[in-house]
Amino acid sequence: MLNGKRYLLIAGGGTLGTYTSNEILRLGGQVDVICPEEKVSHDERLVFHQSLVSDQLLKELFAHTHYDGIVNFIHYQNAEDYKKVHPLLIQNTDHLIFLSSYRVYADEQHPITESAPRLLDVSKDENFLATETYALPKAKCEDYLRSEWAGAPWTIVRPVISFSSRRLDLLLYSGRRVLDYAESGEEMLMPELVKNYAAGIDWAGNSGKLIANLLSKPHTMGQAYTIYSGHGMTWGQVANDYAELTGVKIRWCDEEEYVKSLPQGIMVAWRYDRRFNRDIDPSAILEATGLTRGDFATVKEGIRHELDVLGWKR
Repeated sequence: MLNGKRYLLIAGGGTLGTYTSNEILRLGGQVDVICPEEKVSHDERLVFHQSLVSDQLLKELFAHTHYDGIVNFIHYQNAEDYKKVHPLLIQNTDHLIFLSSYRVYADEQHPITESAPRLLDVSKDENFLATETYALPKAKCEDYLRSEWAGAPWTIVRPVISFSSRRLDLLLYSGRRVLDYAESGEEMLMPELVKNYAAGIDWAGNSGKLIANLLSKPHTMGQAYTIYSGHGMTWGQVANDYAELTGVKIRWCDEEEYVKSLPQGIMVAWRYDRRFNRDIDPSAILEATGLTRGDFATVKEGIRHELDVLGWKR
């Protein structure tokens, strides 16, 4: 339990941050959230600071509070930008959680464990290594923590795709696109290639619960964990759940037809993530948190919950 302990969620007003905050409160903790969104707290233990994150704001908060834990949800496209803020964070908390991503993993080990090869370490694609701005900066930040802050109280988390009412993800479809297709009756294309691949996706409520349950546990410090509840769903099964709950029509096609339908800007995500088989072993995170697969909602239950949040009527 986190009774009486205070935590800071940086850029914590979004999908993962909201569910992480809810779980911290459920466990008895107190939460400060920095976010640009206007939010109203209905719990005296939850305080929102509506602002973009800045060194000045952080120093003002740290002048009054030494946090039992900090979860930093910011994505840094350049690892050097993270290196500038890390010392300030680590010096003002007993436990810092850095948000990496399951996308750091290459497609070389099945099932994927936390020690599986990363794209940064094994890719031979020079253009990818020179230009990719998501998985690679996160992996470089991980290396920075391990090499320059060994022994410090940090934990790396690598969440899978975490869907919510803000982003109902299905492979590379996100936001409201599934519902837009359902309303229009237009078919959504899905590639046969991944139909039987393990889906790197989970409900954000499960992901937030896992992150919160890592906090203030000394044995998790200096470790990396894939944030995944272990539901074992394939993309075909996830697509079927969306179809059943929303009425969206799915048409399975070959990879060539699917790729032609993709905007150029998301081709990297297809080539270096979604077309990989994301068969993940959840043993490490379940052991670290003391949770079991029975503590989590199914993907279908998560989709149904988020549709209820949206007031969706099929």
